[in-house]
Amino acid sequence: MAQKSKKKGPKVVGVILAYNVARMLPRALERIPKGLLDDIIVMDDGSKDGTYEVAKKLKLKVFRHVPNKGYGGNLKEGLERAFKMGADYVVEIHGDGAQFNPESIRFALPYMRIGNAQLILGSRFQQPMQALRNGMPLIRFLANRFLSFFDRLVLGLPLTEFHTGFRIYGKRLIDSVPYQANSNDYLFSFQIIAQAAYFKMPVQEVPVEADYKAEHTSHKLSGAALYAMQTFIILAQFLLAKAGISYSKVFPSR
Repeated sequence: MAQKSKKKGPKVVGVILAYNVARMLPRALERIPKGLLDDIIVMDDGSKDGTYEVAKKLKLKVFRHVPNKGYGGNLKEGLERAFKMGADYVVEIHGDGAQFNPESIRFALPYMRIGNAQLILGSRFQQPMQALRNGMPLIRFLANRFLSFFDRLVLGLPLTEFHTGFRIYGKRLIDSVPYQANSNDYLFSFQIIAQAAYFKMPVQEVPVEADYKAEHTSHKLSGAALYAMQTFIILAQFLLAKAGISYSKVFPSR
């Protein structure tokens, strides 16, 4: 379902990543600011709860693949489809409609209209304590702050948060970095930031709020711990490639 937009500027397409969110998808759609997106597609990652059928009833453009591809695999296909539709920017939207409020698209619009920023991240920590007031678990808060501190040091990006689910991707970024080499799991979200730093793509940050009290999907703590360890491996690969010592498919020789 295309959103009729009266705005002038770049074509912005929203990609709703959906996995077993049949009950939550209507809320996710409702929370997307009207008139800011030129089109919306839903990427159903092999849901088993009728998510695909709900998306169809909502008259959304929905694409389904079985078996499940994983978060990164689902996003890769969504990015590919959106840019083939002529998008200049793609907004990643979570199908639960709770975490990472899509309202932050408004804050990102000036960067998209200028056209320089190629990766725009939403931060819950521009007002440091707001995330806790919104219900973010303390252990996740502390872990995210700890990881983001090291990420800033290594990647050289002045961001307050690196591990966020609100991201906007520019066409030049996707055309320039080997994103298809990235993980098909949650690690993709950090690899693409490191690639933006490695290829010197402009990165910006906007505030975003997350609601942890409403029904939502979330990465399990065991998976989050594995993800955290993997980010340090990515940082090491980044440093080795930057120093010209060792390259990989994620950080090839420039």
